[in-house]
Amino acid sequence: MSEANKTVYPVYNNKFKIGINGLASTDENMTIIAGLENFAPSIDGGVEEWNAMEAEGWGDAMMTSKKLSFSFTGKRVYGDAGNDYIGDLAWKSGNDVVSKFEWEFPNGAKVKCNVVINVTVPGGGDSTAVDGLEFEILCKGKPEYTPAPSE
Repeated sequence: MSEANKTVYPVYNNKFKIGINGLASTDENMTIIAGLENFAPSIDGGVEEWNAMEAEGWGDAMMTSKKLSFSFTGKRVYGDAGNDYIGDLAWKSGNDVVSKFEWEFPNGAKVKCNVVINVTVPGGGDSTAVDGLEFEILCKGKPEYTPAPSE
């Protein structure tokens, strides 16, 4: 890649959409979640390790599984469809907290997956602060990754 094709972006150029109709959501029901201030993706690789005798004590390893999850912090924006959908899930469980999720990278690449949404902080803070919202997104199965469009 030439130096001219290298680009950096501010974090706010990431976009996160949630399906406000749960798993029945279509592209028309996917909406941006307002009020997000911070996100932290995490990929947990399940690695199995072993020490075969012929390796004379040296170890070997194989990644046999992966899990993708995200933690989000932000503000509770009442009246925003995406923020209201997430906020209302604080009082639900089971299949009622399963939906569709999309992460669009600043370069146009995308990750899509079905997710479990775990609301960890449905509001609160200091009396003079703005109401907070914190939640986790846990992908169910293998996400669909679409590379960035080539120029």
